[in-house]
Amino acid sequence: MNKKIGNIFKGDKVIWMVFFFLCMISIVEVFSASSGLTYKSQNYVGPIAYHTTTIVVGVIVAIITLNIPCRYFKLMTPFLMLISLLTLLWVLLAGTKVGDAGRWINLFGFTFQPSEIAKGTIVLAVAQILAAMQRENGADKNAFKWILWITLPACLFIGLENLSTAAMLFAVVFLMMFIGLVPLKQLGKLAAIIAALGILAISLIMLVGHDISDEEKQLAKTEQVEQPKEKSFVGKMFHRADTWKSRIMKFRRPAPSPQEYDLDKDAQVAHANIAIVSSNIIGKGPGKSTERDFLSQAFSDFIYAIVIEELGIVGAFSVMFLYIILLYRCARIASRCENNFPAFLAMGLGLLLVIQATFNMMVAVGLAPVTGQPLPLISKGGTSTIINCAYIGAILSVSRSAKMKAEKENEEKIV
Repeated sequence: MNKKIGNIFKGDKVIWMVFFFLCMISIVEVFSASSGLTYKSQNYVGPIAYHTTTIVVGVIVAIITLNIPCRYFKLMTPFLMLISLLTLLWVLLAGTKVGDAGRWINLFGFTFQPSEIAKGTIVLAVAQILAAMQRENGADKNAFKWILWITLPACLFIGLENLSTAAMLFAVVFLMMFIGLVPLKQLGKLAAIIAALGILAISLIMLVGHDISDEEKQLAKTEQVEQPKEKSFVGKMFHRADTWKSRIMKFRRPAPSPQEYDLDKDAQVAHANIAIVSSNIIGKGPGKSTERDFLSQAFSDFIYAIVIEELGIVGAFSVMFLYIILLYRCARIASRCENNFPAFLAMGLGLLLVIQATFNMMVAVGLAPVTGQPLPLISKGGTSTIINCAYIGAILSVSRSAKMKAEKENEEKIV
């Protein structure tokens, strides 16, 4: 029996344990944080049943992916690049909008974000380029050029609707290039250019955008306020400038006193702070959150605040520690790989998951501006959860090949 189970759950056992604990935390906390969804649907078990089913499907996808040898991932790259390009163009031209962001595609009743597929595809392509162009003293200088030719268009398409996702993807690629020993001179020039472009982009956002409150956004959604006039070309390019400027301004403003705080204007940040403070360090206990009824996106973007409210400091640090272990194990797996491609792939996917998790947790505790980034493998999600599980499966596939290499070396030592 144990042998049969071992044949199913192959690969790095520590990664499997981290994956298992994150999924269990997800089921418990999403069930607790979905009170708003249960109220709207008048179905107490419907939302959590859907989420649990999604996780089960994700585990199956992870098992299927880990059984794919790493060399076949290379063959999949051209097809994934084509799919990513077509879906990113699709979402820009005719994407389904939620609020002021058109990030979703509705296909045969399934809704998904093309950026989720594009992130993994870019990491896959960058890993191949770095592996193919490794020399004795590091990566060939032409690797830098090829990586940018692939990464920049993808980040541009993603950034028009989801700036934070584009920024995090670029950060992952930058770190992969650093790990892949791309010349520091090239990385330094790139960092300087990105800093200059960042300043220019923020300037344009502050110039074009209008600082709107959450209340004004809600009124706009219900068409109770006059809709803005047709925007200029620059305005169309920065059609989310109002949202971006509002978030920047909120983050820059000094925190008001409790008596002056406007719960209607800064509801998400306010209720997230209340959830954290009301945990009283030890937490209220699983399922006993009160702020879940007031905090928008409590089951997604702000689920970490609910984790802290219910599980306290121990729960908060435990979740952080799980992601740290995940990144550490990816580094260990990469160090044992015989070939460069699987090593870069494992590190890239590990960075992709952990950087997004870090940013989500920073937003929840007020260390970063509010964005729409879910907590990987914990937040409620559909296709995004399944795709993240596929990333875990790919890491486990790499760990299998690294394990076989280690076993081979041990056998040679014995002989």
